[in-house]
Amino acid sequence: MKFIATVTAAVLAASTFGADAAELRVSHQWSEGDVRHKVAQMVADEVAAADVDLTLQIFPSQSLFKAREQYKPLARGQVDAIILPLSYAGGLRNAYNLTLMPGLVKNHDHAARLNESPFMDEIEAIMAEDDIMVLVHGYLAGGFAGKDACIVAPEDVQGKQMRAAGKSFEQMLAGAGASIASMSSAEIYNAMQTGVLDAANTSSSSFVSYRIYEQVACFTPAGDYALWFMYQPMLMNKSVFDGLTEEQQTALMDAAAKAEAFYLEQAKAEDGEARQVFADNGVEIAEMTEEQFNAWREIAQETAYKAFLEGSPDGQRLLDLALSVE
Repeated sequence: MKFIATVTAAVLAASTFGADAAELRVSHQWSEGDVRHKVAQMVADEVAAADVDLTLQIFPSQSLFKAREQYKPLARGQVDAIILPLSYAGGLRNAYNLTLMPGLVKNHDHAARLNESPFMDEIEAIMAEDDIMVLVHGYLAGGFAGKDACIVAPEDVQGKQMRAAGKSFEQMLAGAGASIASMSSAEIYNAMQTGVLDAANTSSSSFVSYRIYEQVACFTPAGDYALWFMYQPMLMNKSVFDGLTEEQQTALMDAAAKAEAFYLEQAKAEDGEARQVFADNGVEIAEMTEEQFNAWREIAQETAYKAFLEGSPDGQRLLDLALSVE
């Protein structure tokens, strides 16, 4: 499935000022205080400092495109770069659903190894079919919070009303005996306050920004083991990149490498901040063990993984590649 329109030449012409000077438009859904905006800003600042007649103009807070509607415009060359949770495009490319799948990533260092693996090479090859390339790899993590009790093992969710971040996590939790209440992370606080939710799963940053610590007794942060990891890279239209000068390409990739290291560092810091904020507010901190992680993965294999593989002829090979990364 390809989304490339015959506009590449027009895009390059529109992006170019004079012979070599160019401006790239970057779209994302978050505020300027978010780590993902900071990643884009670091790329922009480093490229500007390289003085190669290339600038990046960032459009945050869905000001250019809606959050879930950025992949096709990027493929078509209607925007030059985006930061996107890749699973948002899972309806277009089933393989992308593996970038938000319980139990595939254990911790941030494991995520970094996954980014350099044959699995990610395959994901990037699929992107290339849509004229898209990765500038900056990055995963963000999350955990569990329980209103009255800790959530670390599958048996902890039996009979509980839960909110999960992503369809695959809903499938896994339902398989463990939970009842699922679908809602945005912004609705978790009120749902817990009114007794609609017993527990929730979301990102570390959302747990803090939505003050979930005011409504829960126990928090299981991302640590040595965590279930929830979401791949959220900075992507670029490949034809636009190919149309840049060699010096501009080099400056952009050098900037991206620095931003990728920063992204990993900040992702770990967000988990640590969430842990500290919950502890400071009197919330019990629980740790997930390797044994508990493996128990969750077994349930995921019978639920989320199984659902992913249905109607996916190449799915098992991709899943095996992901699981092979130690």
